[in-house]
Order: sequence, then structure tokens, then C-alpha cells
Amino acid sequence: MTVRQPAPAPLLHRYTAWSLDAAAILVVVVALLHRQLAVALDASAGAIDVLAEAMVGAMVRTIDSGAAPTALLQALLVDPGLHHAVTALALDVSALTLPVMAVFALVSLLWFGLFEGSRWRATPGKRAVGLWVIDDDAQPPGLVRACLRQAAGVLSWLSFNIGHLMAAHAPRHQALHDRIAGTRVVRDDRTPMPMPARLWLALQPAACCLLLALLMRYLDQRVSIAFGAISGY
Repeated sequence: MTVRQPAPAPLLHRYTAWSLDAAAILVVVVALLHRQLAVALDASAGAIDVLAEAMVGAMVRTIDSGAAPTALLQALLVDPGLHHAVTALALDVSALTLPVMAVFALVSLLWFGLFEGSRWRATPGKRAVGLWVIDDDAQPPGLVRACLRQAAGVLSWLSFNIGHLMAAHAPRHQALHDRIAGTRVVRDDRTPMPMPARLWLALQPAACCLLLALLMRYLDQRVSIAFGAISGY
């Protein structure tokens, strides 16, 4: 009797599994950094208010001076208060995002290394989608190889995700970090992607659009408040 070999995991299945794991890891990161994140969010919100006031102030001064509309952009580019506000916002956003990225990377190394190096050979996200990791000999990767795979994943990110897109190349469908670590992500090709995973994948674009809309609404409110404060309305 011929043993059916697992098939290489398609790129979409791999992304779905990663996004499930990333969401779980992000929950852990927020739980670890919640106090620091609260302070950084407050600082960023304050910096946005300062930036909105500086931008509206520069616009009002330019318009009140009777300058031509083309002078408005030039005024915004050279306004020192606006430059200072932009710099302050950039620093506050960095203080918000950099610790999250650092802790996310550390937790990811442990998460993927320990789960994929275990007898499951898969993270919870991969298990939910029906994927698992093997080495080039179709054996479990082991803890060291699984950690090497995750560490090598940094190169896939630094290559502007070209390293990840290499997983779309047939026949082995190995990403850059898989090639470095000597691993493959496989699945049983007789099993379709579970419906909950499909729903999770379908909801992501809508969630991104919603978050972007909420951000734009928030920024519009801050600008409106700044305009009202400066104009006296």
C-alpha cells in the first residue's frame, strides 16, 4: 500500500495560519505591555492634538494674510511649529510601536519555535488550518531547527516579504526561511480549509477598512476641534 505524501501548503493557507497566530501573539504582547501602551497612546493622542493645532494655526495665518492659495503649502512646509509637532508625534509613535515590535518578535520566536518543535509540529494557527512543519526528510523539525526557522524569518521580512512570496514557487513551495532551515510547510491536500479559517480570512479586509475609517474620523475630529479653538467657534 502506497503511503500518501503530504502536499506543500499553498501561500494563502500559510498566511491564514500566520495571521491567526499573529492575532494570538498580539493579545499576549498587549497583556504584557498594557500599562506602557496606555501611556504611549495618551502621549500620541496629545501629540496629534498639538500637530492639529499647529497645522490649523499655520493655515489660518496664511489665509488671513491674504496670501495666494499656492503659498499655503509653502507655509506648511516651512512652519517651525509644525515641524516641531511632526517630530514630537514621530517620537511618540516610535515609543508606542517599537516596544510592541520587539516584544512581538521575542514572543513569536518562542511561540513558533516551541510549538513547531513539539510533537504537534505546528502552531495553533497552523493546526486550525490543517498545516504542519517537516524537515527535508519529512521528519519533525525538532526544537533547534524550528527556532532556526523562526529566526531566519527575519530575512523574509527584511526582504520586503519577497522571502515569504517565494513560498508560491512550485514544486516545494518553500519560503526563504524554510530554505535556510531545511523545512517545509505541508498539509493533507484532501482536506479543504476549515470554514472558520475562511471566515477569519474574509473578515480581515473589512476589519482593516473599519480601522482606517475610525482613524480618519478621529483625525478629522481633532482637526475640527483645533480649528474651533483657534477660530473661536
